[in-house]
Amino acid sequence: MNADIDHVLIPEEELLRKVEELGKCLARDYSGRGPVLIGVLTGAVVFISDLIRACRIPLSVDFMAVSSYERGTHSTGVVRILKDLDRNIEGQHVVVVEDIIDTGLTLSYLLEALQARHPATLRVCALLDKRGRRRVDLQLDYVGFEIPDEFVVGYGLDYAGLYRNLPYIGVLRPELYASEEG
Repeated sequence: MNADIDHVLIPEEELLRKVEELGKCLARDYSGRGPVLIGVLTGAVVFISDLIRACRIPLSVDFMAVSSYERGTHSTGVVRILKDLDRNIEGQHVVVVEDIIDTGLTLSYLLEALQARHPATLRVCALLDKRGRRRVDLQLDYVGFEIPDEFVVGYGLDYAGLYRNLPYIGVLRPELYASEEG
């Protein structure tokens, strides 16, 4: 285990089982509809990579990059689109794929922006739901795990650009980011 990790919250085997389950749910719900899965960069890259392999139906993938974090652990509350879609989603069945939902502010902004592009349907698939931090009411259609209010890294999630390559979801030792809390 990485010395910076306080403890493993979700082990690799459990993550992969859940992603396979989510992929089967998406395949069942979107059979014959050719959905567009939109990965939110950069945290969702590992998740969406495994998810599309588990979703054994024809589908398309696109990416957006949005940010409400300057650096560190807290959102600034101001959302910026850093990379927009490469395709038109009008009339398409769209699933936004997110690594983690906490306050919901960024996702709320993103859903509003995507809804304005008139997709046929718009749903959300999130690996992690940190419901205890939610500040806006959101409909999450597919959720892997509900987690406590702890700072997690691994499986695509980072702190200061590090830890994305861990094969599990771990809780970062608080002393590594505590100076930003104040």
